[in-house]
Amino acid sequence: MAMKHYIEKILKARVYDVAQETPLDLMRTLSQRVGNRVMLKREDLQPVFSFKLRGAYNKMVNLPPGAAQNGVITASAGNHAQGVALAAHRLGIPALIVMPRTTPDIKVASVRILGATIALHGDTYDEAYQHAARLAQDNGMMFIHPYDDPDVIAGQGTIAVEILRQHTDPLHAIFIPVGGGGLLAGVSVYVKYLWPEIRVIGVEPEDAASMYHALRSGERVTLDHVGIFADGVAVRQAGEENFRVAQQCVDEIILVGTDEICAAIKDIFDDTRSIAEPAGALAVAGLKKYVQREGLQGTNLIAIDSGANMNFDRLRHVAERAEVGERHEAILAVTIPERPGSFRQFCEAIGERSITEFNYRYSDPSQAHVFAGIKLTHGETEKAGIIAHLQTRGYPVVDMTDDETAKLHVRYMVGGHSPRVTNEAVYHFEFPERPGALLCFLSKMGQRWNISMFHYRNHGAAYGRVLVGVQVPPEDRVNFQSFLTELGYEYRVETENPAYKLFLS
Repeated sequence: MAMKHYIEKILKARVYDVAQETPLDLMRTLSQRVGNRVMLKREDLQPVFSFKLRGAYNKMVNLPPGAAQNGVITASAGNHAQGVALAAHRLGIPALIVMPRTTPDIKVASVRILGATIALHGDTYDEAYQHAARLAQDNGMMFIHPYDDPDVIAGQGTIAVEILRQHTDPLHAIFIPVGGGGLLAGVSVYVKYLWPEIRVIGVEPEDAASMYHALRSGERVTLDHVGIFADGVAVRQAGEENFRVAQQCVDEIILVGTDEICAAIKDIFDDTRSIAEPAGALAVAGLKKYVQREGLQGTNLIAIDSGANMNFDRLRHVAERAEVGERHEAILAVTIPERPGSFRQFCEAIGERSITEFNYRYSDPSQAHVFAGIKLTHGETEKAGIIAHLQTRGYPVVDMTDDETAKLHVRYMVGGHSPRVTNEAVYHFEFPERPGALLCFLSKMGQRWNISMFHYRNHGAAYGRVLVGVQVPPEDRVNFQSFLTELGYEYRVETENPAYKLFLS
């Protein structure tokens, strides 16, 4: 289809029967931090919390008479499903939605509320798509493609019409999340037709980069596997028509990692107090990476927040990874001498910086391996300085900030049974949380008793919580009890805790 024909289809698209024109909000905090004027197109504010209803409705309202007499069917990881379900409800058409079994519960529940029939099949969008295609053929149903369809593309392109009407000043670039490419194709074709000097940049996850590899190789490719953290864009192959349009209208695709996506979710929350889903935050993550790469200052940049269908139970993971993604946390493995007082000396070497995490379990009589998280205010430069300083103090250091296994698994597995530990008493302490609080706690512990286990994680609460194992011989327990009283912190004894006895004692 010619570019001019797409412009006509976009301008004639019927989307506002169900969709609304969303605002273009200034991200004040992020703009100040990156030195550019960053604006966010708020498609998360649509009735189904995603842009997808634009393309779905435009496709369905333009179906020929009788085409949907047996109903419509689609495959979707959630957002397109909600768009089809809402459109079908508005138009009085039965709808069957095939969704991957990995679809977040919030999206499944939303589709069900809208009255569509749901079939869960496969673990990825592509498996759901193949099943839906078979059902469509077997039952004579009209398949509503999530992205590889000119009417769907035109519906998504109405976002570009709004952006260029809402922002009339010079614009350097628009950043667009990419899955199959419907949003990318619709926005890019309209923008490039009117303002070819505006850069159109797609953003994909590193583990679901189908459009990136297609544009690099000059033909569509099928990925062997796709990551599903950003489930809304977990597509193994870009759409055929979407790829053709992207070849003509897209300047580049930027890839971002999970930590960068989590940091972008936090950026959006900081500026809007809204929570984007991982796919919805892709554009902000790509924008930040582009600004850093190009050294941009003083330009106007727009990112599309494509959706807010986030499962609540994912928030813990996002919060855990956001600080690393923003380079506000360093994850280090440090070897320290195994002797009383070594924890305190290590904290003194770190100084007044906030320690975000501290994991240790006694295993060797001569040395201890500590898993430590350290809060950063100046990113990579500060981290390099900390590592150099620790090394000059004689501490071997391994930087694990970019080690996925360490961040995803090992940080929670430091510990285990230690047969060399004797006379261990276990306590849970609470103390006021502030910079240097952990050092203060360890200083009060002194050097009299050996710490055999230690776990601390700063969750941003008013009080820090620490689980400590201390080797206290029977003849010294009265003195240790007196010490606890003098310490002045809230505590409880956990030596008989069943979890401790099963996994750590």
